[in-house]
Amino acid sequence: MTGTNNFAKLSIITEQIDDVTKFKTEDLKSVTLDDKITVLCFFGNDLNAVKNNALNLNEKIYKHFYKFKKFQFIAVLPNGTETQTLKKQLGAITDMQKWKFVFGIPENITQLFNSLKTSYQIDKNSYSKYAFIIDKNRSLRGRTNDKDNGLMYGYNAETVAPIHSKMVDDVKVLIAEYRLALKKNYIKNEK
Repeated sequence: MTGTNNFAKLSIITEQIDDVTKFKTEDLKSVTLDDKITVLCFFGNDLNAVKNNALNLNEKIYKHFYKFKKFQFIAVLPNGTETQTLKKQLGAITDMQKWKFVFGIPENITQLFNSLKTSYQIDKNSYSKYAFIIDKNRSLRGRTNDKDNGLMYGYNAETVAPIHSKMVDDVKVLIAEYRLALKKNYIKNEK
């Protein structure tokens, strides 16, 4: 008797979105979407106004998955927001090693957002209420037949409900996909 794991995979919505390599970090280290599961956020230029978004994502997603080796959070922000205190506030309650804050000009932020090819809009302050799951191949993952939204590109971070009821499960599914692929590769290489 053989065991078979059958589970739904998280749908690929958009392939090959732009990378974040053109953005800078405070410590000038390079950051990429390649080879990592990424939660990508666009927090805009007023971090106090979106503090709840960050806290919701931090509590429900980051704290549960940051120990997965190939997992990261990337917050895309306009130049000039480097000195705002969101990172310090999160750091008081969280191990920040996999939170990455990247900064760029609004045109590059909009270009990155548009490469997701969603029906959502980014506002003039480079803000979107949605958080996105990006896989190791820089593909946007989401739901094609969500019971509430139909095609679901991202998760509204302004409220905890969609994060708790949908995003947690979707990140689990994506991590399970990768673990299953690693296990299959390991078994194949052992033969």
